[in-house]
Order: sequence, then C-alpha cells, then structure tokens
Amino acid sequence: MATEQRTPRLAVLIDADNASSRIAPRLFEEIAKIGEASVRRIYGDFSGTRLKSWAEVLATHAIKAHQSFAYTSGKNASDIALVIDAMDLLHTGRFDAFCLISSDSDFTGLASRIREQGIDVYGFGEQKTPESFRQACRRFIYTENLLPEVPALDEPERQDARPANVKKPPTAAMSLIRTAILQLDDEGGWVPLGRVGQRLAALASDFDPRTYGQGKLSDLVETAGGFESRRTETGHLQVRVCPSGQVSKAKSKRAKPA
Repeated sequence: MATEQRTPRLAVLIDADNASSRIAPRLFEEIAKIGEASVRRIYGDFSGTRLKSWAEVLATHAIKAHQSFAYTSGKNASDIALVIDAMDLLHTGRFDAFCLISSDSDFTGLASRIREQGIDVYGFGEQKTPESFRQACRRFIYTENLLPEVPALDEPERQDARPANVKKPPTAAMSLIRTAILQLDDEGGWVPLGRVGQRLAALASDFDPRTYGQGKLSDLVETAGGFESRRTETGHLQVRVCPSGQVSKAKSKRAKPA
C-alpha cells in the first residue's frame, strides 16, 4: 500500500518593516500552493502606530508577532530577531522550506545559508527588491501580484491606497520564453508547456505570468506573440517558436497522429 505524501512544512517569517499588510490574504493563498505554513511569525516594533495595519490582521491569519523595540536609531532589531529565529528553526530539521517576506537585500545571506543546508527558500517582496536577494531564493514572488484588485471606477478610492501595480506588457516576456523553448528544443521545435515552465523558473527565480498581466503561462505564451501552440492526442499542450521568426499570436491546433 502506497504511503500518502506528506505536505511540505513551511516556516513563514515576515519583515513587517518591508512588507505591506494588504498582501496578507493572497500571501497565504500563495503559500498554501507550496505547503503548510506550520510557523507564521512577523517581526517589527508594534508599540507605535506605524505597524497598526499589520496588528489588525495578525489574528485573522494566525500570525505570531515578535515585538522588537527600536532602542537605537539606525539599528534594525527586528531583522536581527528574524535571522536568529530562522537559524534556530533551520537547525531543528523540521522544515522543508522557508518563506521570507521582505524587500530588504540584507536577507540575501540568510537565504543563501538556508539553501546551503539543502532547504528551499521562497522570497516574497516588491519589484524594487535587489537582484541579490531575488536570486538567492529558489523562487521569488512579487508582492505587487498579491495586492487586492484595483477598485472599479464607480467605487470610492481610499486616500491611503497605494498606486496600482503597473504590469509589464506580455511582449516583455518574449525573449525569456524563447530562450527557455530553444534550450529544450528536442522534438522538431515542439516542447511541452510544463517543461517550459520549469525551465523559466530555473532561468529567472522571479518569473511569474501575473507580472505580465496573465493568470497562466499558457495565456502569456498566447498573448506574447512569436509562438505557436498545439494539443497532443493525449491533451497535453506543446509550444514552439514561430518558424518564421515573426511576432504573431499563437494559434492552438491539435497535433496530427504520427
């Protein structure tokens, strides 16, 4: 009798100073795709009003707050507390991956150290996050993609709302997708879409179709232009670079039997 595969255990550590509370609902939806958030901790100075928005959502998402008083200006006690806890949790050997929520490059060393231990690191931060931290993670998700939807035009806009995230055009992903397909090209140009997705993740840890305004990779390939897609007899989706090399929208078709 086959044993049921265990859900990966995750340690979720949030840098409250460098993450918006507005991402909380979708953050944990995204994390649930990876595994179970067994530990949920957030670090910051909650004694004032600056982190009030985070304090209001802690109970909703079962996040344990670690109070770090800012005794000295310029010294980030919360960052130090997060790193200490991360190393303590790492050495318990109980976790399959860590989720670090911050846009601060200071956590690059921590991410690298965790991965040296053979443990995956998933980073969550804004698009301004330095490349060093993004590349130190197995995968990096932009938190702009986790913000609530933009209100409809007839809805009153909150004065404290941040500007809506500006998505990149689908054509901006063409070069990266083309590179991934050409690296995998071993069947007359046609490559399974699933393998393309895996190669894209390896090429760029921060690759995400949502950054280009698309919910799925198949939608991005179709709208980016320059690619063709087809369904095999078994229903699997394959893609290739347009033979002509010209930019044109992908056209789906069913593969002919050999």
